[in-house]
Amino acid sequence: MASPEIEDGPDGPLTGHPQALRPLTGELIAAVLAHRGYAVVEEPDGALVGRWERNLIWFHRRGAAGELLQVRTVVAPHFGIEHVPELHAFCNRWNHDRLWPKAYVHVADDGSAQICGEVTTDLERGVTPHQLDRLVDCGVTTGCQLAAAVAELTGGTLR
Repeated sequence: MASPEIEDGPDGPLTGHPQALRPLTGELIAAVLAHRGYAVVEEPDGALVGRWERNLIWFHRRGAAGELLQVRTVVAPHFGIEHVPELHAFCNRWNHDRLWPKAYVHVADDGSAQICGEVTTDLERGVTPHQLDRLVDCGVTTGCQLAAAVAELTGGTLR
């Protein structure tokens, strides 16, 4: 786990006063992920994506000025279209009991369904590296918890 004292080289994105707010940038997100030891790659649209077990987690900047941090988990198991009502019921139970991530069902054009989780945080006023580190950690941790809960579904009657 990363310490509250997040630092890097003298000109790196994590330097500066630890309580100073700074704009959310792709470079800052990448630096926090690297500081945690997370392996991610940059996609053509600037999003960062990593693999946690078989699940993918994306780190997007959204909003007109890129001020929204979105951590999106796409859980690995695919389900047949006939399971969508059961998947919706699972997501409703999940969302009733938990704040993060918001769970939903995504149905692809081929008719397969997956469960996704999403955490979005408005950082219009800026963020410290420590705050971003905590947000990234919460997004990854809760995304992995969602993935584990979905894995339990695959051991049951769904598949």
